[in-house]
Amino acid sequence: MNNYDLHNIEIKDYEKLKKYFALRPARTCESIVNSSYIWRDYYNAKYYINSYGIVFLYDLGEGIFSSSPLCRKEDIKLCVEDMKKYFNEVLGKKLVMNVVDGDTVEALGNDRDKYLIEEDRRYFDYVYDAEKLRTLSGKKYHKKKNHLNGFLREYGGRYETRILGCKDKEIIFDFLDKWQEKRDIQDEYNRDDFEVAGIKNFINEFGCIKEDMNMEMLGVFIDGELSAFTLGTYLKDLQMVFVHVEKANPDIRGLYTFVNQQFQSICFPEARLVNREDDMGLEGLRQAKMSYNPIYMEKKYTVREI
Repeated sequence: MNNYDLHNIEIKDYEKLKKYFALRPARTCESIVNSSYIWRDYYNAKYYINSYGIVFLYDLGEGIFSSSPLCRKEDIKLCVEDMKKYFNEVLGKKLVMNVVDGDTVEALGNDRDKYLIEEDRRYFDYVYDAEKLRTLSGKKYHKKKNHLNGFLREYGGRYETRILGCKDKEIIFDFLDKWQEKRDIQDEYNRDDFEVAGIKNFINEFGCIKEDMNMEMLGVFIDGELSAFTLGTYLKDLQMVFVHVEKANPDIRGLYTFVNQQFQSICFPEARLVNREDDMGLEGLRQAKMSYNPIYMEKKYTVREI
């Protein structure tokens, strides 16, 4: 039985949520518990627990939708049936799911008469060879290596890389405010504003980064000032880093390349793969992510009840 009690994503529930996120291997950035905390306010996220796992509900002002359920792979189809019941009987509408992963689509493979399933290129995750990001070796990375060398020539002796923690909170917040003022990506949904607020709330609520969060933050200081900041989660079973945040002063040539390389080299030297998340359909982000030569794209889908 399910009474569909809705819950907000709160700090007190972190350990409980983490267990549900671990019910099957992560395939997309939405499958990472830390990411859900950063973006919870943008999506007005809530969740309910059923007999199989957790169902998330989101509302961007254009109608409530869901995503892939957090449950065991063998329970996906049953969980989706429960989601369909909630949408039909409680919300009075047909089920809509966005950023759906391949496991869910596979589970619904025999129900194409019930659901319209379409790829959504805007939300494909970019996955890279971690060692290539550390070394930038080969012809495909020639331009990146030039940018990196240019940075090292210009700022050699003036920069410091450092793993960040709770003591650096105010420095990080000040940097994010300055980065926001400089951002040059036009986004009608103002997702940068929500992202920055989400990062601040996340760091504020969790205080010092806990070891069991499998998360690291790295900063690059130039002349003593924080000029680049990145944050990511490592999943040991997949040997994959999920990079949730990467911000740098855009006026400093090669800094993005440098912080990307340093993050993988210093914080996650054992990683085999790097998921740098999606481009949200923004052309500037798409070009930047493609320039690092992904080895594959983790596809995501929209699923609509017919």
